[in-house]
Amino acid sequence: MNKVVKQVTKNIAKRSSEMRTKYLSRIRVQGELGKERSMLTCGNLAHTVASCGAGQKSTILDFTRSNVAIVTAYNDMLSAHEPYQYYPEKIKLALKNARHSAQVAGGVPAMCDGVTQGQTGMDLSLFSRDLIAQSTAIALSHNTFDATLLLGVCDKIAPGQIIGALSFGHLPTAFVPSGPMPTGITNEEKVKIRQQYAAGELDKSALQDMENSAYHSPGTCTFYGTANTNQLVFEAMGLMLPGSAFLAPDSKLRHALTETIAKHMVTITHGCGDYRPIAEVVDERTIVNGLVALLASGGSTNHTIHMIAIARAAGLIVTWDDFDQLSDVVPSLTLMYPNGPADINTFQDAGGVPTLMKMLASRDLLNMDAIPVFGTMEDYLKQPVLIDGKVQFIAASNSLNENVIAAPDKEFSKQGGLKVLDGNLGRGVIKISAVAEEHRFIEAPAMVFESQHDVEAAYKVGKLNKDVVIVVRHNGPSANGMPELHKLMPILGNVMKAGFKTALVTDGRLSGASGKVPAAIHITPEALQGGPLCQLQDGDIICLDANKGKITVKSDISQRVKLHPILDSEHIGAGRELFSMFRNMVSSAEMGASIFN
Repeated sequence: MNKVVKQVTKNIAKRSSEMRTKYLSRIRVQGELGKERSMLTCGNLAHTVASCGAGQKSTILDFTRSNVAIVTAYNDMLSAHEPYQYYPEKIKLALKNARHSAQVAGGVPAMCDGVTQGQTGMDLSLFSRDLIAQSTAIALSHNTFDATLLLGVCDKIAPGQIIGALSFGHLPTAFVPSGPMPTGITNEEKVKIRQQYAAGELDKSALQDMENSAYHSPGTCTFYGTANTNQLVFEAMGLMLPGSAFLAPDSKLRHALTETIAKHMVTITHGCGDYRPIAEVVDERTIVNGLVALLASGGSTNHTIHMIAIARAAGLIVTWDDFDQLSDVVPSLTLMYPNGPADINTFQDAGGVPTLMKMLASRDLLNMDAIPVFGTMEDYLKQPVLIDGKVQFIAASNSLNENVIAAPDKEFSKQGGLKVLDGNLGRGVIKISAVAEEHRFIEAPAMVFESQHDVEAAYKVGKLNKDVVIVVRHNGPSANGMPELHKLMPILGNVMKAGFKTALVTDGRLSGASGKVPAAIHITPEALQGGPLCQLQDGDIICLDANKGKITVKSDISQRVKLHPILDSEHIGAGRELFSMFRNMVSSAEMGASIFN
């Protein structure tokens, strides 16, 4: 096994020892109580089965049978979650045929960052993760279940469901993915039209036609953003069936795998010979496998927040330094937009997650002794197929498209997709896999803004037509919920296209769609908490060196007054007034931007 991967795994285990022991002790107390339904009163049980048909009622009241909780993020306006409408019935039928049962334990909110980009609703996006965790815990709090199936895909939704499920860590838990929508227009065309619109070269109707062609049917968006990063990373962690992440929503194999995972869950419940509670599945080995897959695939920067929060929910302490150390030895093995032209469907056609896992295993970059929800980690180097109507797993192939997944012993870059930045402006991260080598270093005067909308206004009047580092501050977790700032990408892309050097420095977020513009994001301490960003002024010379992991200001700003705008208008309207507790309690980005930490 690679020495650095092995050492990072050991480091996490060592620094987490006390917290992990406390977590597992708490979970074991829950697990040792045995079949939870057996402890309910007759009245409790009557409420549990009141809405059930006679057959399901008798199965639930039979404590020798298993009852599986379904926690769903279904709604019919999110393309990735619309397919989940009929999943509960499919799962119930599969378990009924196996003489077990399932119930929809509860739903969780599921908002779309694509809908809220640049809107007030985006200020609630990051906070929704912890609210989803709480909602998942409420769903499971009825204590009538033996296992959990999570129906969730996107952005904050799937990480929130894991965090909530880990509070019921004695239950075996797995994800049931829904799959991506078919490919629409190319990503190059999408970027081109967005930049033309930002430059005033196309009208809104042309932009709308393009967007409708890009996002056009049920399933996840096809670029490699946070939603698809969730799916790739969680499959690599063994939290779903091998090869299940990116199958088309209505394919026969997709439906067969949904039935397979439902039936599998009742074989790993408490009292069975192969008990696999999620508390023991998610350990330091599993987390590191997820980080390795994230880095090798050039995944979403959001996971530098989410993976830390997920780890802490399992009693594990992961730091940005772990990401950085792994990134030095984990090569980039895939090219998916925004890191390259291919989309997630092309990645799947090239072999998908099993082929990527095979490449990682061949380089000794995985903890192959980790415990997945299904089989062993060797099974995650296999591809599911239907043979005579039954799911079987066969050895994954090498890359079927070496422009998308690297050939054996080849890589697209010797370094992983993410880099940690450090310097006198604080600490942050940058997604370098999409940034060309010639753009990874910039030294230029700063222009300081408090809002992405102010940057847009400055661009429209020609103020950005120069070498410039755009600083957008007071956009961290405690300031306004750390919204994604993708409104800036077409603008700064046009500045680069005009021949100027530019970069973004912010305590806000960009997510998986961050592309060719060098962007130092998640800067912590954030400006509202007194971080150096709040002392910057227009004209300060900022140096961003992505290759060396440095972010510095050349001026001595230490004696300057710390400037903070009045943010009251950012905290009211569109539900934001209901989240003041979150803003007051949230930890830093480096601590997972969580109210639980």
